[in-house]
Amino acid sequence: MSKTAEMVSSANVQGRDLGGKYLTFGLAGEEYGLEILRVREIIGMMDITAVPRTPEFVRGVINLRGKVIPVVDLRLKFGMPPAEATEQTCIIVVDVGRVEMGIMVDKVSEVLDIASEDIEPPPSFGVSVDTEFILGMGKANNRVTILLDIRRVLTGDDVAAIAEAPQAAPGQEVS
Repeated sequence: MSKTAEMVSSANVQGRDLGGKYLTFGLAGEEYGLEILRVREIIGMMDITAVPRTPEFVRGVINLRGKVIPVVDLRLKFGMPPAEATEQTCIIVVDVGRVEMGIMVDKVSEVLDIASEDIEPPPSFGVSVDTEFILGMGKANNRVTILLDIRRVLTGDDVAAIAEAPQAAPGQEVS
C-alpha cells in the first residue's frame, strides 16, 4: 500500500473523513475528544437530582434553563473509579441523536483542529475489548487524544433506560 493510500485509510474510519475540530477534555489523567458539532454547551457543576432505578453511571438530571437533561458520569460509564467533583469538573451538553444529554468530565481542555492525516484507527485489543465507541486516535501537540463517537458511548439502550426511569416529584429529594 502506498503512503498516500495508508494516510487515506487511516483518516477514513468507517468511510468518514474525521479531520476537524474536537473539544478535548480530561478524564482520569487521559485526554479525550468529541466532535465539536456534537457539543451544545459546557457548564460548570450544578445540583444533579438523582433518578431511582437508573444505571450506576447515570448521575441524574439537571434543570438547564427549564429543560430537564440527563447527566452521565463518563468515569463510571467507562468503568473507572468515581472521583469527587472539583472546581474543574464540568458537564458537557451533547447531542446524541435527537436527545440532549450531559456528560460529566474531570476538566475541559481546549478545542483542537486535527487534520485527517493525524488521525489513526483505534487500536485492536482483540475480540473481547469493545472499541466501537472510539472514532480514532488523534495526534496533536505531541500527544495522543482518544476521539470518541458520543453516539456509541451513550448507546440507544442507555438513552432508553434514562428516558424510561421514573422522575422524582418536584421538590422531592431522591438519593
